[in-house]
Amino acid sequence: MRNLNGWIISNRFLNSKEKFLQLNRRLILAAQNRGIQLTHYSNDQLMVQFENDGLKLGISKKLDFVIFMDKDVQLAKALEQEGFRLFNSAKAIEICDDKALTAMAVSGKGIKLPRTVLAPKTFEGIGYSNLEFLESVIIKLGLPLVVKECFGSFGQQVYLANDLEGLQQIVSNTSKPLLFQEYISSSYGRDIRIQVVGGKVVASMLRVNKNDFRANITNGATMESYHPSVEECEMALKVCEIIGVDFAGVDILFGKEGPVFCEINSNAHIENIFTCTGIDVAESIIDYVIKEVGE
Repeated sequence: MRNLNGWIISNRFLNSKEKFLQLNRRLILAAQNRGIQLTHYSNDQLMVQFENDGLKLGISKKLDFVIFMDKDVQLAKALEQEGFRLFNSAKAIEICDDKALTAMAVSGKGIKLPRTVLAPKTFEGIGYSNLEFLESVIIKLGLPLVVKECFGSFGQQVYLANDLEGLQQIVSNTSKPLLFQEYISSSYGRDIRIQVVGGKVVASMLRVNKNDFRANITNGATMESYHPSVEECEMALKVCEIIGVDFAGVDILFGKEGPVFCEINSNAHIENIFTCTGIDVAESIIDYVIKEVGE
């Protein structure tokens, strides 16, 4: 195998958070252990510049690959336009980052997901000044129901509305793009995180929160190693195939009649799953990169 030279790109404005630094360090160490030079850059160091003769990035064409651990889709698209191989692609990142695009991508593809309604578009500074449409949402989904901002992480932009008044309060306090989902009560405070790399399930954990309907570790959930069923694995793999990710964390709920797809994370954090299972997902990611670009 020839010597490989790659970059890992993260977001400058999140780099102060330890969980993001841990992710970078784990990938860089896994690369070093395989004799690969992996250099870290933040997105502000690669700002895209447009000129009359095209865009400028100032990057050497000797670069073999980019592990893109950010959601700066415009930068990702610019890198791809210059011919660089990204893990994950700009398109995959864009779909994963927008819950509405995710639902649109998997709908009608044999993936069981909560019944979902998109909120009508509004604008910053105007917000949802008329809430009459919420009565139609309740008719379609019932109560309680889940409200999600289309862009958000760690469960921090996810809310549970128990009645019309509560739903109105949630929606009236934001102008962000929203979607509404059926509440899967059988999965209260529980979900499965399945880590997929290169079309294979490499690790999985169960997350449980007894005090919150959201099972995110950030919201106080505990975690334990989990052996997913064949059906759960097939769902995670099919979602990844549909969206076109190289690697991702897929979150699955416990439905009354089987697994229900919740979300997919193109740059899922892997420290918790390492602590829980002892499996270093970074090693699988680097091995997959070598397989794809090393020959």
